[in-house]
Amino acid sequence: MRYLGIDYGTKKIGLALSDEAGTMGFPHAVVPAGPALLSKVSVLMREQGVGAVVVGESRDFSGAENQVAKGARAFADALSKRTGVPIFFEPETLTTQEARRFPSGERAPGHALVDAKAAAIILTSYLSHTHE
Repeated sequence: MRYLGIDYGTKKIGLALSDEAGTMGFPHAVVPAGPALLSKVSVLMREQGVGAVVVGESRDFSGAENQVAKGARAFADALSKRTGVPIFFEPETLTTQEARRFPSGERAPGHALVDAKAAAIILTSYLSHTHE
């Protein structure tokens, strides 16, 4: 089964898709937040045969949900109602910072696909502990 990973933000949303076996996430796209988001993501899911979605669970360092988390949950609820697919949440703490690093550990300059890379990290993290 193919999964969709979402790094939800207030301005832009990173999207990642898993391989067909559902074992690893790969960056796909970054799309702007806004009224067309639900439609765009629903179409992508249908075109790619997505059977489940993993949304990054945003929390502050004390573990409490933050404002981004509330928006992500509202979006996830709307997406679930529209598509009927199950939605799971995975902690996303520091995934954007991890996505900005080169394998050597050096920080990469701003990159257009950072949010898609973060979505792939979130998705791969979820898949790694659900397929064990």
